[in-house]
Amino acid sequence: MSLGLFINNKFVPGVEGRTIDVLNPSNDKKIAVVSEAGAQDIDIAVDAAEKAFNTVWGEKVPGFERGRMLIALAEAFEANAETLASIEALDNGKAYGFAKGFDVAEAAACLRYYGGWADKNHGKTIETHDKKLAFTRHEPVGVVGQIIPWNFPILMFAWKLGPALATGNTIVIKVAETTPLSAFYAARLIADIFPPGVVNIVTGYGAIAGAAISSHMKISKVAFTGSTLVGRQIMKAAAQSNLKSVTLELGGKSPNIIFDDADLEQAVSWSTFGLFFNHGQCCCAGSRIYVQESVYDKFLELLTAKVKSIKVGSPFAADTFQGPQTSQLQFDRISEHIKSGKDEGATVHIGGERHGTEGYFLQPTIFTDVKPHMRIVKEEIFGPVVVVAKFKDEADIIAQANDTMYGLAAAVFSRDVSRALNTAKQLKAGTVWVNCYNQLHSQTPFGGYKQSGIGRELGEYALANYTSVKAVHINLEQPHPL
Repeated sequence: MSLGLFINNKFVPGVEGRTIDVLNPSNDKKIAVVSEAGAQDIDIAVDAAEKAFNTVWGEKVPGFERGRMLIALAEAFEANAETLASIEALDNGKAYGFAKGFDVAEAAACLRYYGGWADKNHGKTIETHDKKLAFTRHEPVGVVGQIIPWNFPILMFAWKLGPALATGNTIVIKVAETTPLSAFYAARLIADIFPPGVVNIVTGYGAIAGAAISSHMKISKVAFTGSTLVGRQIMKAAAQSNLKSVTLELGGKSPNIIFDDADLEQAVSWSTFGLFFNHGQCCCAGSRIYVQESVYDKFLELLTAKVKSIKVGSPFAADTFQGPQTSQLQFDRISEHIKSGKDEGATVHIGGERHGTEGYFLQPTIFTDVKPHMRIVKEEIFGPVVVVAKFKDEADIIAQANDTMYGLAAAVFSRDVSRALNTAKQLKAGTVWVNCYNQLHSQTPFGGYKQSGIGRELGEYALANYTSVKAVHINLEQPHPL
């Protein structure tokens, strides 16, 4: 199968004719070929988006109509859920059951949620004095560039499209070159609902296509989800071009705190889900588990049994929880982190090796006897690897938890509500879960502190990312001051 770039509601080849092979991470075999976008292709896509914004979209389409289209797309996702989930399992490697029940279902829910917002993002009348009327307008920013990662291809696609389309913008979105297929399938659904040029989908490499989006003079805003290193590059490019606004959802090294009064059975189940869900390929994964000293041994015993029960295997097997890592590159990066943990003196409690002989499968891995300076404690691994450490009291755990350049998420497990809320207040993180983990909802904002990003995805908060506020002053009776 060969796919072109999706521009103006049509699949077109890249200008330079270069292509990218899409591989099945379960067996490293080629499953598709997609066109690679270069800078000229980004120009073409931006021109299509600009024309659509000026002629058939933006404020020329009322909010309720944009909302109707978003809800129609949500319904199309649901009607095609099995196909979209199968594609996710095929080129991403995630378990089909989770792809259908979480990724596709939540993507549809996100589009439906922002469909409801499309006619409600409006300005205010502001009282100044009786001789003047002042009000604000919420206007779309124009053409927006969006860049999404490979870990949740269809879900991140919806997270980006929803608020941008609801507020009347047109889009050029770059999907990850390793996992582009679900977005390109969704393109066919988009073409049946939205005017040409409103949504344009390209794939290609970050250094070429991503850089072209970040620096493009006709793009008014760029939104990126990915690594902190690339986020810095995008912010620099945006500043050096037309000073476009930027939102970034970046990396994490999230602490998961288990107090001595926690329900340990529940804490273990949620902690396992908090790290090993999506094969550890979550920016908010609870990759640093801190356990109060008095319950450390019991918690580790229960966690070990739970992690050993994880089924690693084919994404299409009904009982699979963990499929392969998404690419050879990602497999190698995780393996290198595991090696660094061993070399720096941490103990591989379980796992730490390849699973099987084919594909990019890794054993679920627990490290103990870790020290704060170790790479596996400080750096984002983005794989099925967790470190488990002890803490003494609340002051100790706040210091350890916040000792990171990241601040995306955290979790607290305790039966004491006051203790849990006091701890949550002191954690420098954009999301804090209490007695649960990895609970995401379209209505609730998501984003980071510190080097985990700028701005918020989801909820009403995300609308501001794609809205320009204009103040209008109308003189009623006030005389000229000269």
